[in-house]
Amino acid sequence: MEPITDITIWLALFAGVLSFLSPCTLPIFPVYLSYITGISVKEIQEERQRKVQLRLLIHSVFFLLGVSLVFLGLGIGVSLLGQWIQGLLSGESGLFIQRIAGIFVLFMGLVIGGWITVPALMKEKRLRTKRKPMGLLGTFFVGIGFAAGWTPCIGPIFASILVIAGTNPSEGAVYTIFYIIGFALPFLILTFFLGYAKWLVRYSNQITKIGGAIMIVFGVLLFTGQIARISNFLLRAVQGTWFSNLG
Repeated sequence: MEPITDITIWLALFAGVLSFLSPCTLPIFPVYLSYITGISVKEIQEERQRKVQLRLLIHSVFFLLGVSLVFLGLGIGVSLLGQWIQGLLSGESGLFIQRIAGIFVLFMGLVIGGWITVPALMKEKRLRTKRKPMGLLGTFFVGIGFAAGWTPCIGPIFASILVIAGTNPSEGAVYTIFYIIGFALPFLILTFFLGYAKWLVRYSNQITKIGGAIMIVFGVLLFTGQIARISNFLLRAVQGTWFSNLG
């Protein structure tokens, strides 16, 4: 498989970015930075000293390591479950699971975009504790708690990626890794450019609706079996361009 031509990988990357930019995560981003570093939100927004920025970066990395550990564990677990289910079912199991996944992703796109409300998915599940973490190890465990508890927006988005991973168990870990990258990159970037977070918060609802619409389109493509055709088309296009450049 050529990763650059697998649109599911790009969807997983986009889903990670969308999870971070969602109204449930982005507005509390400065608060999380303040909590894991012990630096006030005002100082984080105003200070630009190299020492402060380095401290923010190191704590952010340990926080994301905790998040990644949980996400990757879930991705691998779902991939193994997908392999087991496909082994139990007949040769048509792949198509059946793919169609079920398409319906699920389409439904979650409607939820993410706000066109359908499911109270059970809207409950807050963020980590709550009165004590601040102790050093980098504490930051790591806060990341685990954040990922394990999730937030209302991360749940449906990441659940969609997990279901897609179940339809293609051999690539499940890859999809999860790209989801993690998508979540981590804006987190690290905005750690240094926190001023842009205020601008993004104003448009987070619109961003989420666009993301929901993209998830709906992907769900339809997954249900109708067009994903493989599109990926094959992109693969041929890339190979054709590569060979023409060699010529």
